Amino acid sequence: MIVLGLTGSIGMGKSATAKMFAEAGVPVHDSDETVHRLYAGKAAPLVEAAFPGTTQAGVVDRVKLGRQVLGDPAALKKLEAIVHPLVRADADAFLARHRAAGAPVAVLDIPLLFETGGRDRVDRVVVVTASPEIQRQRVLARPGMSEEKFASILAKQVPDAEKRRRADFIIDTGLGFDAARQAVGAIIAELGDKQGAPRS
Repeated sequence: MIVLGLTGSIGMGKSATAKMFAEAGVPVHDSDETVHRLYAGKAAPLVEAAFPGTTQAGVVDRVKLGRQVLGDPAALKKLEAIVHPLVRADADAFLARHRAAGAPVAVLDIPLLFETGGRDRVDRVVVVTASPEIQRQRVLARPGMSEEKFASILAKQVPDAEKRRRADFIIDTGLGFDAARQAVGAIIAELGDKQGAPRS
């Protein structure tokens, strides 16, 4: 089974592209969705122990947690030390399940793939991109987003040009979602051919 790492900076259309892989029948593990699930389960007591007063009825209150960790690198590191191993274990179980089921390709949707050292966990990397103008327009249209917030998110992410340089495949959603869907299909076809090729 080939494991594809799907990544891209904020506003590039990564979530929409992940859906395209799923619609094409490729199993997709979504790191963000996993965090949401963990915050309502396994991670909640651990987060509460590290950051008292951040859970309610056994579920992490993201707003309260945000107040305690945003702008505090040490607190953020502490939170990541709780959450990242749990997300990774969830992804490993997902891959094992689909490998056993004989899936030829599976996708790990990891927003911070390069930033968290996730490159060694995948066989190929797909970077979703768009022009800076399109990215900016999309992000600033989000509720509660400001120029400052956008700038601070970008500052924490590996620059788009660097991501593209390190990619095996690039999908430009700025060309429209039909073009992106075609690019997804082409990647799946290429990987399927590689799987079918006789090993030398």
